[in-house]
Amino acid sequence: MPIVKLDELLLGVKNNSYAIGSFNVSNMEMVMGTIKAAEELNAPVIIQIAEGRLRYSPLHTLGPMMVAAAKEAKVPVVVHLDHGGTIEVIHQALEIGFTSVMFDGSKYPLDINIEKTKQVKELADKYNANVEAEIGRVGGAEGDYASVDIMITSVDEAVKFYEATKVDALAVAIGTAHGNYKEVPKLRIDRLKEIAKVVACPLVLHGGTGLTEQDFRNSLENGIKKINIATASYDSVAANVKKLAKDKPDFNYFDHTDTVMMATYENVKKHMLIFGLKDKA
Repeated sequence: MPIVKLDELLLGVKNNSYAIGSFNVSNMEMVMGTIKAAEELNAPVIIQIAEGRLRYSPLHTLGPMMVAAAKEAKVPVVVHLDHGGTIEVIHQALEIGFTSVMFDGSKYPLDINIEKTKQVKELADKYNANVEAEIGRVGGAEGDYASVDIMITSVDEAVKFYEATKVDALAVAIGTAHGNYKEVPKLRIDRLKEIAKVVACPLVLHGGTGLTEQDFRNSLENGIKKINIATASYDSVAANVKKLAKDKPDFNYFDHTDTVMMATYENVKKHMLIFGLKDKA
């Protein structure tokens, strides 16, 4: 199965019955576990790495591995840069062969976000790659980036942004946050409905970790086409490695790598089933 572009998956979601899962990976075992789950469920998948995590997983090392794994997979796989903040890293990802990149300009005023996103779109077009952007502000922190407060996306600004940039996917802030929630999130499904009615491109939900199954279903049924999952996978890996150390103190390297792969696989599979992805490849 050839590596695919983001719009090939997102534009195929026609009836709001499912959403594509986009899963952060940080090493070979997480890549393997994610694709194992996708192949078992016959589901399309997006594998991604955030710029804020590159201190732990250098792009020149992990990126080619992600692309190679996608090309060998039995299901459609998008290789995506999550929360790109600098043109240099975005350019590097495109050179490696990523089929989509996110430019997160949500920290900038709207007009500057628009101009910078247009520059990224122009660059990505040269590589026949897609672009995701963000408007409003998803709370919490992504990787090494500083934590920010939630700023719900404005309908009028979403329309202005999309009309000016024509991005291929748009992340909107409806009350979610990156990382683990300190209190129960209250999603603004009403705002999501309003945006989905007037913005033509697929919408993206960041901050999926900690949401309920009903939260996910409410989101995908009302316009979300891509759902990001990162912290839940990292938490699953950490918990299972701790369990391995407790149950088998003399564990070896390969016990560890198998544990990381299977912990990722289990978390990805769980979320794919919630997202309605079985047999959607």
